[in-house]
Amino acid sequence: MDTKIEFLYLSEADMIAAGVNDSRHCISVCEEVFGLLAKGDYLMGGSGHNSHGMGIIFPKETPFPNMPVAGPDRRFFAMPAYLGGRFDVCGCKWYGSNAANTSKGLPRSILMMNLNDKDTGAPLAYMSANLLSAARTGAVPAVAAKYLAKKGAKTAAIIGCGPINRSCFRHIAAQLNDLEKVYCFDIMKDKAADTAGWAKENFGIEGIAVDELPDALKNADVVTVAASRIKPLYIENSWLKKGSCVLLTGPAKGDDDLWLKNKIVYDHIGLHENYVAEAIESGDKDNYYNGVIGGPIYHLIDEGKLPALKESVSLGMMVNGDKTGRENDEDIYIFVACGMAVFDVAVSYEVYQEALKKGIGQKLLLWDTPAL
Repeated sequence: MDTKIEFLYLSEADMIAAGVNDSRHCISVCEEVFGLLAKGDYLMGGSGHNSHGMGIIFPKETPFPNMPVAGPDRRFFAMPAYLGGRFDVCGCKWYGSNAANTSKGLPRSILMMNLNDKDTGAPLAYMSANLLSAARTGAVPAVAAKYLAKKGAKTAAIIGCGPINRSCFRHIAAQLNDLEKVYCFDIMKDKAADTAGWAKENFGIEGIAVDELPDALKNADVVTVAASRIKPLYIENSWLKKGSCVLLTGPAKGDDDLWLKNKIVYDHIGLHENYVAEAIESGDKDNYYNGVIGGPIYHLIDEGKLPALKESVSLGMMVNGDKTGRENDEDIYIFVACGMAVFDVAVSYEVYQEALKKGIGQKLLLWDTPAL
């Protein structure tokens, strides 16, 4: 009996060589995942199989000298999942995050991804996941843009000009064949200017940095929001262009009209139901809501002003043809995405398969024969 186990290690350079930055393929894969989510062919963490993941959140104070204390965006998180369909594999994304990393020349988050055999649990691959996570994060709103943006959209807005929203825009732009102009807004004006230049250089469109948020929104057909969790944006419904599509990958607050007068589409209903359940279990529902992207909507559902989550629409329903996408050019659509490990599993599986085909990466030995 052969008990030898090897797994493939993929560095960041290996991930690039294996196609992690292929936007169109990543979008296609994520669209496939939305279909599997709507069918129920997946498992994530938690008793309801819909948890975003489990994290270590550091305390504000500790009597232990070596224990980390709370800081901006400082945490560790594990995001496990099984994904069915043709993927039929388990995986887990693990990362540490600390806003102070940038002062050391490091990304805010440093991420790794495991893929495992669904039956034995044996490792298949261990890979760098910063680009992987950015790719799937960007591809998710791009799938939404396919179904929710009006045809012939010519203008876009990037709200929050960090690397994640650049990835979001890079993928969204792959869906917008008529795009001519993008407005860029960030509380750090130099970032907005840099992103405007980046958009022009990489996509051949006019990039315009603006100092005020309403100026970025009023002419945009498609809006991508992925700004800091530390200081959520505030958006008034009157600032939005009629017929626009707002893609929330980061938190945003707004007046009630923003949520009540527009059509809300969720990435996956089960995920949001799990967030609400966790909020109730926390004993401080309001504070919990304030920390998640869907929080403002959950408040309105609790107040009876919006339909219950189980009566709402998810993107997977549209992908599978159970619900229609955009129906006219007048309605404003808001897409709410909170991040799910199934997308990391799917995209990492695709990169892993491509690496095997091309001989990319390094095989590492777990054991020839297990010692136990």
